[in-house]
Amino acid sequence: MFDKKNNSETEINSVFRPVKGGSKVVIGEGVILKGEVSNASEVQIDGTADIILKTDNITVGSTGNLKGTIEAENADIWGKIDGDLKISNTLTIQELGSASGKIEYVKLQIKLGGIVTGDLIRNEKIKKFVSRDKDEIKNNDTHSLQDAIDNKKI
Repeated sequence: MFDKKNNSETEINSVFRPVKGGSKVVIGEGVILKGEVSNASEVQIDGTADIILKTDNITVGSTGNLKGTIEAENADIWGKIDGDLKISNTLTIQELGSASGKIEYVKLQIKLGGIVTGDLIRNEKIKKFVSRDKDEIKNNDTHSLQDAIDNKKI
């Protein structure tokens, strides 16, 4: 009835365990941070940060204020962000969010009430072809690749 569970079973079923291979940084409300954050798969800013940041996903909470140089795949802005932003996928500005500075993005979503000021640069995604040995390339592959180049699809 009161069997003791082993630690490995508890860890497997735990809701609070980190994503395998991922790391998350949270800068809480009231915290002030200056510096650089790297090797984080997800960053959440609810305080104030003046940083250089490279991450997969960034969330700036409603109390968050982020300045600096930011590179991310996706950004979800509920608070304020200012600086050089390079978003390689989707930038979302929520209802009370604001973004300013030099902003590069692929997809942009601005909710009613969201504010964006500065230089907006829309980047196209670049299709990447897997390189193969020339012995593996068949005639059809060569023609398809050449057709895509000729038709300016890549």
